[in-house]
Amino acid sequence: MFIKSIFILTIYVLSYYVTFYWGRSFAVSLLAAMLTGFLAAEIGISIQHDANHGAYSEWGWLRYLMGASLDLVGASSFMWRQQHVVGHHSFTNVNGYDPDIRVKDPDLRRVTKDQPRRKYHYFQHWYLAGLYGLLALKSVFVDDFVAYKSNAIGLMKISRMTLPELCTFWGGKLFYAFYMLVLPAILSCHSSSKVVALYLFSQVIAGWTLALMFQVAHVVEKADFPVAEKVEGISKVSEGWAALQVRTTNNFSTDSLFWLHISGGLNFQIEHHLFPGVCHVYYPCIQPIVKETCKEFGIPYNCFPTFWSALKAHFDYLKVIGRTDFKLRLDG
Repeated sequence: MFIKSIFILTIYVLSYYVTFYWGRSFAVSLLAAMLTGFLAAEIGISIQHDANHGAYSEWGWLRYLMGASLDLVGASSFMWRQQHVVGHHSFTNVNGYDPDIRVKDPDLRRVTKDQPRRKYHYFQHWYLAGLYGLLALKSVFVDDFVAYKSNAIGLMKISRMTLPELCTFWGGKLFYAFYMLVLPAILSCHSSSKVVALYLFSQVIAGWTLALMFQVAHVVEKADFPVAEKVEGISKVSEGWAALQVRTTNNFSTDSLFWLHISGGLNFQIEHHLFPGVCHVYYPCIQPIVKETCKEFGIPYNCFPTFWSALKAHFDYLKVIGRTDFKLRLDG
């Protein structure tokens, strides 16, 4: 993990430099911007993800430092821990409770049958393919600040920041704005319009990488979307936590070392949800045990053969859920 992390961070810095300051060719800068965006997503997928789950190292200071790599690329590691570690892993795919799939009414995206259908959902499998590219920008400039102001992510209240967390939040935001926006505007060899274009292009690539890598795990037809019921005033789901994790999650390409490292172990999403404190490089070792245990207890163990089949399943599901029992009325 140390070597992988150093490699990703080093190439990220180099690609950032070529994007804004090398200046030999705008076409080369565009390619570098694409790599910068992809590596920003990789920092989120392969480094901070393990670190903020406590799976990166036995040293607490190193876990915190690597977790803060998310702040390096603009998003808040504190807000991510609240949303993903506390919320998503506790209420995976539970409508209204899982902040990773939080939706409101009306919403641009329909992912469960419990959500009201709108006419535009008929086309969601088309327009979401483009909108997913805005995920990184939305996280950096909208979601974190909304959560900070409201002290909540969706329906979930978030804990109060400690002083180090507060410093990391604002320090990360200011540093990101400085090196990604202010410094290129002053020192870049490109014009201001090209700097903006390069930045936005890199962030769209980051958004697509993040969105598609995570969506194929939970938003497909094979994944369950449980409904929480009130029992003596407490919201509960009918199944136990471990069974819930397996039924709401899908793997892909588990025989591929390439996808293990590119996805930061997200291709072993079932194993990750059962053992979030285990570093992703060990998931292939525990998969046979998990798979056999699921078979023993009669719980479906869903795995797509390739990433592309999982991606197709995601958009097929968006199409079906956007059109199920729904007749489009063009007359309004």
